Amino acid sequence: MSNISTIASTSDRKIITFSLADQTFGIDMRSLIEIREWEAPTPLPGVPAYVKGVTNLRGTVIPIVGLAERIGWAPSTLHSRSCILVVYIGGKQAGFLVDEVADIVPIKSEDIQPAPDADINETNAVSGLVQITARAANGKAGVKDGTMVLLLDLDTLALSTMLGLAA
Repeated sequence: MSNISTIASTSDRKIITFSLADQTFGIDMRSLIEIREWEAPTPLPGVPAYVKGVTNLRGTVIPIVGLAERIGWAPSTLHSRSCILVVYIGGKQAGFLVDEVADIVPIKSEDIQPAPDADINETNAVSGLVQITARAANGKAGVKDGTMVLLLDLDTLALSTMLGLAA
């Protein structure tokens, strides 16, 4: 008989990895709704600078957030690989502008290390750090073996106030 818990722990989570500046970040795949090409959102007056505006996603108005700005970094420079990660947070949807999506990679919960003191203004935005040791089987370019990935805690980014803007 095989041990089911051992099998589950070998790949019990999948994360989507993406870049902001020269850093690789990851979020849990369970939060991801879709990846969209960048298109300029409709601006809103009187919102924080990191809120780029809103867009209509199949009848639902969602805020678009510059993730780099949200965590206290310089704004991302738009280019052909810029895209929006549409995520589900606390019953609502939001879009995050990222520089480039890399891979979907499996990780083990026990491989996640405590969050470092990162150069991020948002306290506790990084829930942990994991070193990628498994690559996608298709061999395409993406996250390299040995890359350290900062795992973002989307709930900690205090999105409730921002999400209320699009309600």
